[in-house]
Amino acid sequence: MLQKVSISKCNDYRFEDVYSSVKHSIDLLGGIGEYVKTGQRVLLKPNLLTGKHPDMAITTHPSIVKAVIMLVREAGGRPFIGDSPAAFPFAKEGMDKIAEITGMRDVADEMGVDIVDLSEAMAVRGPDGGIFKEHEISKVAINSDLVINLPKLKTHSQMVLTSAVKNLFGCVPGARKVQWHYKAGVDRIYFARMLVEVSQIINPVLTIVDGIIGLEGDGPGSAGTPRHIGLIVTGTDCSAVDLVVSRIAGVAEDQIPTIIAAREKGICKDLNEVVILGEPISKVTIRDFKLPASVDLEFGPKVMRGIIKDSVMVKPIEDRDICTLCGECAEICPTGVITVGEKRLEIDYRRCISCFCCIEICPQGAMRSKKGLLASLLS
Repeated sequence: MLQKVSISKCNDYRFEDVYSSVKHSIDLLGGIGEYVKTGQRVLLKPNLLTGKHPDMAITTHPSIVKAVIMLVREAGGRPFIGDSPAAFPFAKEGMDKIAEITGMRDVADEMGVDIVDLSEAMAVRGPDGGIFKEHEISKVAINSDLVINLPKLKTHSQMVLTSAVKNLFGCVPGARKVQWHYKAGVDRIYFARMLVEVSQIINPVLTIVDGIIGLEGDGPGSAGTPRHIGLIVTGTDCSAVDLVVSRIAGVAEDQIPTIIAAREKGICKDLNEVVILGEPISKVTIRDFKLPASVDLEFGPKVMRGIIKDSVMVKPIEDRDICTLCGECAEICPTGVITVGEKRLEIDYRRCISCFCCIEICPQGAMRSKKGLLASLLS
């Protein structure tokens, strides 16, 4: 079955332009009325990773969320906003503070919608043919009539790119995120298989990617660099959307673990299974999009993996000029390998699983990924 994905241009976050572009992207797929019916309770799932200003391009911009709220209401739906940020409740910032800093609180108050944290879990049977028998997913997400997925187009030190599939990890309550990182260890594909299954369970009716200002480099947190892209990407199938986003970013599909995991399941194997509407993908592809430093090693020659771990691993390091020794990285680390010393961080790389949660959560952008000597030679 062919999947449809639309690409719509939007140069900035002026609300009138955002609303027009988001509406156009959905109209290309049949219009909001095809997906939302009167009275339905609709969870809008943005990326609210951490409390950062929208200009830093770490979280979904509030103008995107506002536009979707208006469109859902025009179709008679009852929208609300929800997420389980980072490893909340371990993060020092609670949901209320994150909503305030990201501008989501202002939009919620203006539009009269609720913001909920997706912290209460319920056990859900894994999808047919899956490798995990059970998942613990947000009860709110499961009990919603519909979910609309609103990811940010960003790099990700573990998953290379974070978009449609990865954003739905926010429907896994915070404490269980840490457990999954610990369970997966350095096996990105194992972790990606879990992400794909979560996306199948949530099964959002629409995914609308905020690609107006994306994040390149060592994303998904403060170590990344904002990059103007000027696009809204919309689709009904998460893996199809991720395929299109990867092509826009100029990243080979076999570098992205979530696409590899989806292909294993026979889900949207390549762009031949996607009908692209709106802007031609050839005209919006980025030729110099910067990826995280962690990418090359994982997909380099297999013969080099496991040889002299310290030399080949891609590991998190601190920028001592920026690090404030706040300790958030130590709190979130699923393997407990980070210790806050008097003047610097101490990291036990023998037990580090390179999940890069520390990079993701660092409020200062002081944690970055660094390739070992052999990893650098392989790149």
